[in-house]
Amino acid sequence: MDSNIVWHQATIEPKDYRSKNGHHSGVVWLTGLSGSGKSSIANQVNKKLYERGIQSYILDGDNIRHGLNADLGFKPEDRKENIRRIGEVAKLFADSGTIVLTAFISPYQEDRDRVRDIIDSGDFLEVHVDCPLSECEYRDPKGLYKKARTGEIKGFTGIDSPYEAPDSPELVLESNAYSVDECAEQLISFLEKNEWL
Repeated sequence: MDSNIVWHQATIEPKDYRSKNGHHSGVVWLTGLSGSGKSSIANQVNKKLYERGIQSYILDGDNIRHGLNADLGFKPEDRKENIRRIGEVAKLFADSGTIVLTAFISPYQEDRDRVRDIIDSGDFLEVHVDCPLSECEYRDPKGLYKKARTGEIKGFTGIDSPYEAPDSPELVLESNAYSVDECAEQLISFLEKNEWL
């Protein structure tokens, strides 16, 4: 980094935003296969938090690739940079007093661990949206698995590119056994138990 670039310390700090908002802030990182329900669960949690007056925001994989990460593809090095950028953006949101819900396949444990290192200790929750590949492929909401099976899409996670399930996530949501609403309630209960709300 250029030695002429110096971090400017803000007058208002994360603790001040948290005090004003009346709740903790941090990053809830939902990871799982395509079709596991990450985005649906994140949206349901966000809706419930909004109804309770909690400051929250969703960073969704597809949405981010329309703008901030539109220049990245799906090669391993692009996926790594995609997650790094999201981690940095998520940290900024968390510092502003927001509970950030991220919904990204984020297939590599190393990349998720790197994001954990970016975020302040205790402000990062890794949530594995666990759903068998067979169920995700059956759901196939975007028709991506079908394209991957026919070779139209190369390097698709779960088909010809690996997905590394979290080593020790803070929470596992079994989205094949529970509805979106039930998974959302489980996550909110976890946030309450850990005094984020």
